[in-house]
Amino acid sequence: MDKSHALKLLHESREQIDIIDEEILNLISKRTSLAREIIKSKIILGMEIQDKEREAHIHEKTRRIARENKIDEEKLSQIMRILTDINKKEQEQILKEEK
Repeated sequence: MDKSHALKLLHESREQIDIIDEEILNLISKRTSLAREIIKSKIILGMEIQDKEREAHIHEKTRRIARENKIDEEKLSQIMRILTDINKKEQEQILKEEK
């Protein structure tokens, strides 16, 4: 591979990463927007915001997917913990607004 080809490959790869990053951020937004429906359901069902069983399921699934795709399990688990924390905080905020 010569420098010209390498630069072209680098540019194309970065463009694809930018597209994927936007998709990821849009999916995070969609995931977070479900917090309102989730908290309404939890209120009716008398559930707490934190659902340890659900979180354990999410993290086990995350570890399995990480292993299957040869991705660092700990790093991927950190990302999912952040996402679940975002949703819990969103639910807490919605609950405060409802009061």
